[in-house]
Amino acid sequence: MQAGLARRYRGDRLFRWLGFGAVSFSALILVLLLVSMASSGWAGFHRSELRLTVPLSGRIQIDPARLAQPDPLGGLEVAGLPALVDAAANQTFGKGGDELLADGAWREMGAKLIADPALLTSKDIAVSLPASDDLANATRGGGDPALQQTATDLARKGQLVRAFDTGFLVRADATNPQSVGIWGALKGSMMTMLVTLLLAFPVGVLSALYLEEYAGRNRWTDLIEISINNLAAVPSIIFGLLGLAVFLALFPNYRSAPIIGGMTLALMTMPVIVISGRNAIKAVPPSIRDAALAMGASPVQVVFHHVLPLALPGILTGTIIGMARALGETAPLLMIGMRAFVASPPSDFTSPATVLPVQIFLWSDEIDRGFVERTSAAIVVLLIFLLLMNGIAIYLRNRFEKRW
Repeated sequence: MQAGLARRYRGDRLFRWLGFGAVSFSALILVLLLVSMASSGWAGFHRSELRLTVPLSGRIQIDPARLAQPDPLGGLEVAGLPALVDAAANQTFGKGGDELLADGAWREMGAKLIADPALLTSKDIAVSLPASDDLANATRGGGDPALQQTATDLARKGQLVRAFDTGFLVRADATNPQSVGIWGALKGSMMTMLVTLLLAFPVGVLSALYLEEYAGRNRWTDLIEISINNLAAVPSIIFGLLGLAVFLALFPNYRSAPIIGGMTLALMTMPVIVISGRNAIKAVPPSIRDAALAMGASPVQVVFHHVLPLALPGILTGTIIGMARALGETAPLLMIGMRAFVASPPSDFTSPATVLPVQIFLWSDEIDRGFVERTSAAIVVLLIFLLLMNGIAIYLRNRFEKRW
């Protein structure tokens, strides 16, 4: 007997240590992943910038009121701001200095003037504008050796710096890594996820309630249950093909729009919500239903006033899993055309857009090393967005959780 107890205790200790080791290993892998993404992505939030002084006094002939009208950058362009910035670059960095600036660098100075029209009366303005792709590549040790020497000299003088790019979070996609931003893809993801949630959550919850509380047990309900379980395991690209064949056939003018992407992802997410919802509803004790009926509640009141609130935490758990899966999907969105180059954030649910996973996929396919850094930064933004979304869902789940 003593030997048998000793074996049991040894087995118990071994099982505990194996479980602790598994959890520790998983936590270590997660920490390594986060540290790796943070260290790689930190460089992506920076860019090479040239510091120079642009003389403005009397050189930009434009009414400050024009900057409050539509297309203020167009007004500044007509007034000669691009030529003024190029001239200041040539004066500061020597002949050919304007080629050291990124294409469209004057637009960032124009944005400052639009935000503060009083600067038009200033004598000189010190600005920090994005460097060209070739010069940025030279700062990383690539490209032309002569340009590398130029980058070294400018950095020694303090005219070429690596600065935190606050505009990365407010700009959209661009053709060069110095000017790209993540806001267009981030806004597209938010709008797509909103459409997905508004479609999948109510339909999934109501389907779970009907199947668990009202549907009779027969071969048709068995067939429906099998179909839902199979849909939850179908590869995501199949839903992309369905969206391509059905939704784009019905709405051909909304290709790559958030509403089409949300409808496609809602088809993929709904089976997960139905399955988790049925399990959560089934876990509510029958005594809750019996007590409500005994107090005179109608069957509908029992379901919506008692069963559903108690099952909501479990339903939200399934919703978290489904939405997290939808947020990271790329294949179904590629099928409906959300891989297009979109240079401006979507204005509404029917405007062309892209999403974070697709944007990461497109940048990772670029040759320029600058896009590699931007890709890591976009991954960090995606992880933060996912954590925030899950955090809100977990808060709501805990908020409605009740114990008995």
